[in-house]
Amino acid sequence: MSENLKTTLRYYGISPWEIEVLYGFLNSHFTIIQDEIEANDENFVSSLDMDIPLAFNQEFFQWFDYKRWEKVKSVFKEMKRRRGTGNALRIQINFIGNPKIVFTIDIEDKIWFDNAIEKMDFVLELLPYHLDPTKLPSDINEIIYKFDSESVRWRLNTALSENKKYTFRGDTWKEIT
Repeated sequence: MSENLKTTLRYYGISPWEIEVLYGFLNSHFTIIQDEIEANDENFVSSLDMDIPLAFNQEFFQWFDYKRWEKVKSVFKEMKRRRGTGNALRIQINFIGNPKIVFTIDIEDKIWFDNAIEKMDFVLELLPYHLDPTKLPSDINEIIYKFDSESVRWRLNTALSENKKYTFRGDTWKEIT
C-alpha cells in the first residue's frame, strides 16, 4: 500500500538525523518524497511541512498504528528540544482529506509545544462538530488549526474555499476580505 500513498516532507534547518528517524517511521506506510527547501521565513530556524495523503480520522490512526504515531510525535518534540525556546521550529502537518485538515505548530515555549503535539489527537473527538455543514461556511476545502496556549487546546483558525477565506472568532466564522 505504501507504493500508492506518497507523503512529502518539505523542510529547511532539519538535521539529516531527524529526517532519517522520521523517514524510518513513515517509510513502512508511505513512499516519501523529500524536498529540502530554502529558508522562507526569517522567524524560524527550522521548518517542516509534511503531507499525509489521507484524511484526519480514526481510520488513519488505526491504519498507521497509534504506537507509530506516538513515535512520530516524539521526533517532533525532540526536534523542539534540540532547538530550545523561541520561534526556532515550525511544523505543519497537512492531512489531505475533504476538507484538508492542517495543523500548524509554531509555539515558542517547549512545554506548550509538546502539549500541542500531544493534544493533536484529541481534535478527532471534536471533528464531527467542527465539520458540521450547518456550522461551516459553504464549499470549504481546507481547515487550519492552531494551538492556543492560553486555553491549552487546539482551535479552529482559518477555513478556505476556492475563492474565499474565513477566520474563526468566538463561535462564528467571519469572511476575510
